[in-house]
Amino acid sequence: MGGVRIGRLFGIPIEVHISWLFIFLLVVVSLAQVFGARELFGVRLPRWSGAERWGLAIATTALFFASVLAHELAHSLVALRRGIPVKGITLFVFGGVSQIAREAATPGVELVMAVVGPLVSLVLGGVFWALARLFADMQPHLFAITAYLAFANVLLGVFNLIPGFPLDGGRVLRAILWAVTRSYQRATSIAAGVGQGIGVLFIIGGIVEALFVPAAFLSGIWIALIGWFLQGAAASSYRQLRLREGLRGFTARDLMAPECPRVAPEVSVQTVVDDYLLGRGVRCLLVSDAVRTYGLVTVHQVRQVPRERWAFTPIRDAMTPLERLVAVAPQDDAYRVLEVLDEAGVNQVPVVQDGQVVGLVTREHILHFLRVREELGA
Repeated sequence: MGGVRIGRLFGIPIEVHISWLFIFLLVVVSLAQVFGARELFGVRLPRWSGAERWGLAIATTALFFASVLAHELAHSLVALRRGIPVKGITLFVFGGVSQIAREAATPGVELVMAVVGPLVSLVLGGVFWALARLFADMQPHLFAITAYLAFANVLLGVFNLIPGFPLDGGRVLRAILWAVTRSYQRATSIAAGVGQGIGVLFIIGGIVEALFVPAAFLSGIWIALIGWFLQGAAASSYRQLRLREGLRGFTARDLMAPECPRVAPEVSVQTVVDDYLLGRGVRCLLVSDAVRTYGLVTVHQVRQVPRERWAFTPIRDAMTPLERLVAVAPQDDAYRVLEVLDEAGVNQVPVVQDGQVVGLVTREHILHFLRVREELGA
C-alpha cells in the first residue's frame, strides 16, 4: 500500500495514504457538528464560536489518528520483539495497517500480536474517559476532546475484536483454530470464510440502513463500504493462502527459466524491438557480452526511450544496471520470490548465484507453474 512517508517511530516507517485525507476531513466536519450540540455524553457544553468548534474538531481528529497509530504500533512492536520484520505502518481511509513482513510462526505469537492492538485502544479509552470525568466541570474544551477520544478508542478496540479476518478478532480466531486443529491452512481458511461472511452482513446492513433510515443514510453507506473492504480483504487473504500452499516446498531454482535471452550492450534499441520483443515475443533480456552481464532490459525500459532515438541508442543506455536490480538466490523460497516481485513492482526478477545471473523468474512462470499443479491435482 503506497503512501507519503511522514517519519519513523521505533525505526518503523510511517506513511499516510492519499485516501486518509478524505476520512480525516470527514471526521473533522462531523466533529465540528457534534461540538455544536448543547451537550455531549450527558454533560452540557457552552455555546462555542465557529473557530472554537473547528479548532476542537481538528485537534480531536489528529489525536484520534494518533490513537490509531498507537494501535498499529502495538502490533508492530510485538512483531519486532518476536523477530518478525515490519515494513511500515500506513494510515488510510479505513484506519491503519501494519505491514508485517511474514506471518507468526506459532498460534501463541499470532494471538499476542493480534490482541495487543485492541488492548491498547481499550486502555486508551479508559484513560481518556478518566480524564473526561476530571475535566467535565472545569474545562469544557478538554472534556469534549477527551470524552470523544474515550468513545472512539473503545469503539475502535471493540470493532477490531469482531471475529472477522483480517480484523484483529479474526486473527485471534485463527490463532485459536490453529492451536486446536494444528493446521495453519485450515485455520486461515475458516477465519477468512467467517471474515467474508461478516463483510457481507455489513454490506447488507449498511444498505438496509441507508435505504430505510433516511437520517442515517451516510452512516449506512459507510457501514456498507467497511463491509466491502472486509469482504475483499478476507477473500484476498484466502487467495494468498492458496498461493503460499501452491508454492510450498519449491524454490527460485524450480521456477526459473535457465536460458535467458541475451543481447550485446552495443545493439540498438530498434534491433532489440524488431528481433526480440516483437520478433521472438520476449518481454525482457539480459544485456551481456562474453565476459560479464551488465543489466536487464524490459519492455518498460524500452518505452522510456523516445521512438525516434531507437535506431541509434545502444541498449545499454536503456537497461537497468545489474547492481541496481532486485535479485533472488536459487535457494530462495518460491513464495518469497513472488513477494519480491510485488514489493519491487516488477514482472521479472533475475536469479543470481556467485555474482552471475543463472536464470530469470517471471510472473508468467509462477502462474503457469501454479496452473499446471492445479490441473494435475498435485
